[in-house]
Amino acid sequence: MAASLSMSVDVYCVAPNPSDLKRPNFFTRPYRQQSHKNFTIFCCSSQSPPKLEEPQKKPSLSDQLRPLSTTVLPYNEKTPSHLLSKPHKSTWINPTKPKPSVLSLNRQKRSPYSYNPQIRNLRRFAKQLNDCDTSSHEAFLAVLDTIPRPLTKENALLVLNYLKPWEKAHLFFDWVRSQNLFPMETIFYNVIMKSLRFGRQFGLIEQLANDMIDNGILLDNITYSTIITCAKRCNLFDKAVEWFERMYKTGLMPDEVTYSAILDVYAKLGKVEEVMSLYERGRANGWTPDPIAFAVLCKMFGEAGDYDGIRYVLQEMNNLGVQPNLVVYNTLLEAMGKAGKPGLARSLFEEMVDSGITPNEKTLTALVKIYGKARWARDALGLWERMKSNRWPMDFILYNTLLSMCADLGLEGEAERLFEDMKQSESCRPDSWSYTAMINIYGSGGKVDEAMELFEEMSELGVELNVMGCTCLIQCLGKAKKIDVLVRVFEVAMDKGIKPDDRLCGCLLSVVSFCENDDDLSKVYWCLQRCNPRLVAFVRSIEQGKTSFETMKEEFKAILSNTEVDARRPFCNCLIDICRNKNLHERAHELLYLGTLHGLYPGLHKKSAVEWSLDVRSLSVGAAQTAFEEWMTSVSKIIERREVLPELFSAYTGAGTHKFSQGLPAAFASHVKRLAAPFKQSEDKAGCFMATRDDLLPWLQSRLPSPAALAASI
Repeated sequence: MAASLSMSVDVYCVAPNPSDLKRPNFFTRPYRQQSHKNFTIFCCSSQSPPKLEEPQKKPSLSDQLRPLSTTVLPYNEKTPSHLLSKPHKSTWINPTKPKPSVLSLNRQKRSPYSYNPQIRNLRRFAKQLNDCDTSSHEAFLAVLDTIPRPLTKENALLVLNYLKPWEKAHLFFDWVRSQNLFPMETIFYNVIMKSLRFGRQFGLIEQLANDMIDNGILLDNITYSTIITCAKRCNLFDKAVEWFERMYKTGLMPDEVTYSAILDVYAKLGKVEEVMSLYERGRANGWTPDPIAFAVLCKMFGEAGDYDGIRYVLQEMNNLGVQPNLVVYNTLLEAMGKAGKPGLARSLFEEMVDSGITPNEKTLTALVKIYGKARWARDALGLWERMKSNRWPMDFILYNTLLSMCADLGLEGEAERLFEDMKQSESCRPDSWSYTAMINIYGSGGKVDEAMELFEEMSELGVELNVMGCTCLIQCLGKAKKIDVLVRVFEVAMDKGIKPDDRLCGCLLSVVSFCENDDDLSKVYWCLQRCNPRLVAFVRSIEQGKTSFETMKEEFKAILSNTEVDARRPFCNCLIDICRNKNLHERAHELLYLGTLHGLYPGLHKKSAVEWSLDVRSLSVGAAQTAFEEWMTSVSKIIERREVLPELFSAYTGAGTHKFSQGLPAAFASHVKRLAAPFKQSEDKAGCFMATRDDLLPWLQSRLPSPAALAASI
């Protein structure tokens, strides 16, 4: 036939008997009944039949099927175990990507797991080491003599992993190293370094790392990551950077943990450019940042108040498809607060809740602080209602933050409800700071009886009084002119071990400016003498009027040097108030000059082509009056020199809604009225007093040039 012929043949296959192995044709039907299987064989015949092989050389069907049964047929007991084992090493080479990823980790290979029959004895031995006294070296060596034998590398690693105190782990590591039973590999150093990291023992970790380098032992990603993270925890940021640079010089690329750690180090050092350069370098090398890395970036930009940087982080997370976790959201909220973006913080919080993440105490505290700083009382109280309805977690810090916000905004009723909720709570009972916030609220509202009732309640319940609560209560009693009660509260506070700080001294100094009779003044001076004798001596010298300006200047400088920065301006304000109450106007102007000289009143004056302004919002009543008189005197001198004046003059006192500026607009308006100055309160801007050049010029020309004489003429 010219063409080939294809056909299908159904065949019965039988396994040959040993006696039939020499048969020339294994398709012969057997003489006895045997189990058989059906096969369909496709054959192709050509024009000339193929030559048959020698019968004795042709393999049997059983031999032909044996390789198939050992690879694809179900497993049975006779199947050799090595046929089912995983290949030792498989490598896939992609010709389209000849260059491997930079982030391919170079870590110490783990040995394959094998059951250790001594594991129970090794755990018992490790417990004995943990319980023994490390102060006795002999006792530690005595326990080491009982270690299960033989001491193999695997046994030593197990014991080292079980040792919890870093001191015990370090002693055991040194002992194993001194035995010289086996070479100390990288994994031993990694385990002991992690133990030392828990103890913040960077010095020992660095010493071990140098030993590895000297002995030619490989430092892998885990080694470098442990060194860098330990340096970061110990606030040794320069060391962390040093080891990170050494890692790059060795050609070993960092992994995700190392990248996140070193980003945090650079951020805490304030090296924003280095952080962004490292971030871009890692992204170019194939690194996908995790939420921790993004939290580091958010915190860095938040500390700097860089809103554009925060938006960049959000955009990067969106592009990479990284879903923010709770830590990232908390960091973003804190960053939004420092950047002054309450609206965006609110939107971010709603996005977090919609994504199914439940806020924790830190989340809610950060948001309450943002609302309080922005004076968003409605949003803050609405958030509190959501906390109660959704049963979101609340702790002392969150409750106290809400109370402090109510104190700043003057929300007395809401604060009382919050305080009652704390009393009914089993886990968040009012503490010292809770009572302090309520005393501050009652004190700001002039409710002396309620504040004293809380003070007595604290004594009955055994709640410790802190210096801030004492300061708020004394301020309240001083404004109410209840000096005897003030002295009693001060004595109780001193007896309970309260250490007076500069805020308490400033509070007593402000009470001095309130006193109207010598008896009350002497009592307050007695309290102030116990806190700051040098300040009392300075005030006495000012009142007597015998101190020269140069002497007062040097003493004032010395007092400011020994005072906290936040209390320096209040000190100067109170001193000016005292001088004005004693009709020492010249001294008041000298103190204002010294305060300006030392930078206590930045931004007091502003000038533009159309407006000159005076900002007294950070001043007390007496200091604001003094600053206004000084300003008018300066304008008078400018008029005498025939210089060009703007069309508008403005004085900003604030609306008086903040607790530190209460009463200032009314007092300033009264002072301007007594001077018959042409300053009128603006209808459009609250707390703004304005005068035109045409109205102010004739009034200034009719006044005396000296500010002291101007004040004396009132």
